[in-house]
Amino acid sequence: MLQITPHQRFLLSVDPLDFRKGIDAIVAVCKQKLAADPMSGILFVFANRQRTAVKILVYDGQGFWLCMKRFSRGRLAWWPASPTSSVVTASQLQILLYQGDPTRTDIPPDWKRI
Repeated sequence: MLQITPHQRFLLSVDPLDFRKGIDAIVAVCKQKLAADPMSGILFVFANRQRTAVKILVYDGQGFWLCMKRFSRGRLAWWPASPTSSVVTASQLQILLYQGDPTRTDIPPDWKRI
């Protein structure tokens, strides 16, 4: 299981990814299409064209992790349509990975001022 915390940043790629691509090709997508540094610790989240699977790429300081989740039934209920909606919170990403729609839930903020 992947541990997702509010401290992390997440970017969802709006365009579908060819899931035959490996780490090096996905790193190139992060640099060229997303204009982001893949070694920054950001979790990059990609979906395939049918939205039946998700890949996550992250750099942990020593190397890249490439995680994939293929849904046993169904497909993603929601995926961002524009780059402005491609930044999500940890709670929203958890809902998305469980095939939910994070835009239709009432999620409390990750941080509360004490």
